[in-house]
Amino acid sequence: MESNTEQAGGEVQHREGISDERMMSLLQRFISYCSGKRENVDVKKMRGKWEGYHRVRIGKIRIILKADVEARTIVVDRMDFRGGIYK
Repeated sequence: MESNTEQAGGEVQHREGISDERMMSLLQRFISYCSGKRENVDVKKMRGKWEGYHRVRIGKIRIILKADVEARTIVVDRMDFRGGIYK
């Protein structure tokens, strides 16, 4: 799995000092969580217009993503601070 920090909020990621390694670790724990394993990751299923997506929190930052466990893909849709991500 590769990390492309220039898309979906990479600017926020770097400004807040979140390394690519930390982001990859978070995404790997999210995959484990989606596979049914108990992981220490702050995840909530989204509702309404975001149905089918999950919100992952890392500090002040929220990441909205969609996972396909069988295809082993994660699409990071947005990454931003809480106040701006849901707009």
